[in-house]
Amino acid sequence: MRTTISIPDDLRARLLRLAGKRGKKGYSDIVCEALEEYLAKEEDREKLIDRALKLEGILTSEEAENTEKRIKELWDRWSL
Repeated sequence: MRTTISIPDDLRARLLRLAGKRGKKGYSDIVCEALEEYLAKEEDREKLIDRALKLEGILTSEEAENTEKRIKELWDRWSL
């Protein structure tokens, strides 16, 4: 299906260069590929959020506090 979208000139130029490297004249396939990947990642992210929300209330208050404390300790020791 054809549709019209507005994209910045520099992004269009990058798409055309990539299409040329792939031996294509246009960039529709690349845009479709990118959209598929983005939407799949977004769906995965939503599933992870749903799974996390289902865990709410599974720990006792004490377990939750201990877990939060342990996570904070790990973050504090994390050095980049």
